[in-house]
Amino acid sequence: MILTKAQYDEIAQCLVSVPPTRQSLRKLKQRFPSQSQATLLSIFSQEYQKHIKRTHAKHHTSEAIESYYQRYLNGVGRNGAAPVLLELANEVDYAPSLMARIILERFLQEHEETPPSKSVINSMLRDPSQIPDGVLANQVYQCIVNDCCYGPLVDCIKHAIGHEHEVLLRDMLLEKNLSFLDEDQLRAKGYDKTPDFILQVPVAVEGHIIHWIESKASFGDECSHQAYLHDQFWSYWNRLLSARWNPTTGLAPVAFVGPTWSP
Repeated sequence: MILTKAQYDEIAQCLVSVPPTRQSLRKLKQRFPSQSQATLLSIFSQEYQKHIKRTHAKHHTSEAIESYYQRYLNGVGRNGAAPVLLELANEVDYAPSLMARIILERFLQEHEETPPSKSVINSMLRDPSQIPDGVLANQVYQCIVNDCCYGPLVDCIKHAIGHEHEVLLRDMLLEKNLSFLDEDQLRAKGYDKTPDFILQVPVAVEGHIIHWIESKASFGDECSHQAYLHDQFWSYWNRLLSARWNPTTGLAPVAFVGPTWSP
């Protein structure tokens, strides 16, 4: 099903004032029953990430960090079993996993002899049982499992979905008897940055000659398209367009067209 720009804008507008919770997603599904859950979740996540990027700095001032930490300490001091950190994140409109990182870093700075490294923080967020404080470990865990846009759990889900889509795409290419090289094969030939698949024999799709395919298991809004063009697609275009047809690499020189979309 194709989502028009007007439909996308309507969904995005509905997300302006809702918190990033599963309850909000359920309400969104009720509002737009014709859209799949996956589409709504992807748009929801992308729009919220834009919001977080715009407001990130204000949550990382020394004053804000100290205020959040003292509110956390006061909250768990009254009731350590209450979702203090999760409620604090929702109150100040910040992603729970990112709030958990702020409080964890501040806690370790106070209780450890040396400042915590990024790898240590990431490891503790992936496995809160490593946190040397049971109450904080539970608070961080609550934030991780209730965050549908950020955090190690979301990263694992995104990675799994991306891998699943690559497998499905590979199966489709094999089913169509199309000859291709995948990322592993291309890296073995010395390419450091490659599409997911390069077709050894280009194919025509709706009037365009397709030489390579990049699988993205997320909704392609205008912002993400521009980012992918800058970070990946133009480099594919420039590198593959200047290549000469070679039966070893499977690269063709002309009529190269990257992925197309309808905004």
